[in-house]
Amino acid sequence: MPQLITIGETMAAFTPDSVGALRYVQNFGIRTAGAESNVAVGLAKLGLEAAWVSRLGTDEFGCFIRNQLRAEGVDCSRVIYDPDHRTGIMFKETSVGETKVFYYRENSAASHLCPEDVTPALLDGVKILHMSGITPVLSESCLEMTKAAFALAKEKGVAISFDPNIRRKLWHGQDYAPFIRELTQQSEIVLLGLDEAEALFGLRDPDAIFDLLFCDGCAQYVAIKDGGNGAWVADKTTREKLPPYPCKPIEPIGAGDGFNAGFLAGILQGRDAVTSGRMGAVCGALATQTPGDVEGYPDAIQMEAALTGAAITYR
Repeated sequence: MPQLITIGETMAAFTPDSVGALRYVQNFGIRTAGAESNVAVGLAKLGLEAAWVSRLGTDEFGCFIRNQLRAEGVDCSRVIYDPDHRTGIMFKETSVGETKVFYYRENSAASHLCPEDVTPALLDGVKILHMSGITPVLSESCLEMTKAAFALAKEKGVAISFDPNIRRKLWHGQDYAPFIRELTQQSEIVLLGLDEAEALFGLRDPDAIFDLLFCDGCAQYVAIKDGGNGAWVADKTTREKLPPYPCKPIEPIGAGDGFNAGFLAGILQGRDAVTSGRMGAVCGALATQTPGDVEGYPDAIQMEAALTGAAITYR
């Protein structure tokens, strides 16, 4: 039985083997890319049981994603296979100091997630449901599915973890801020960026953000992420600023999801908010040292080495 379930789209990501405009690229590697599945992979690497729920096309890219996530130890038994819609794909373009991403996800299988996919038994025995603000803006049915998932979690007493993960390009001119703000305030675990807090609540002061989420929302734990500047973490009795974990970054994509994974792992292991935040900082930092989203995430042995100040050994 998984301790955590996460719901959202994962795409097949094509990464170039050379720097420059895609028109000049001859060869690509292929990886998985999805905020929610990244979190599941991060937890699985740390030895926790995590399941990922989504829709995949009955195509080769869907098979690839399933196989890759299973290989990382993620439970994919609840994935729905859709014969009528294809798996989304994306391409990365890299240049000096910059990464661009091109999505081909319109009408993808995952965009057809719907309330009926959130079955009454989905969260049986689960401790945390993790979702992001990407999923509800993919389609009207995804928005309704998100509402159904939140309602089911509330009904079953499952803690909701939420990362607003604002992607305005997916909003297509609509203003989803009020809805994402509502989801944030309904969640027991809030994992948001400092810029996202300003976009949603007009606040940049961490204490003001904590006050809002603990007093006006349902939050039990909050982490405010600020990239290379570190993070602030809190529960209802403790607040602390955490420095970034030392790293040699080459690619920032996947760092926020890595932080989420480490933080949630700490909570599931019964650790306090500060230790959980340190775990998040380690995962997020190590994610930046590889070109893929999840390849740098640590295992449990590497995590304990980082927490105790020992040298991390890569195997």
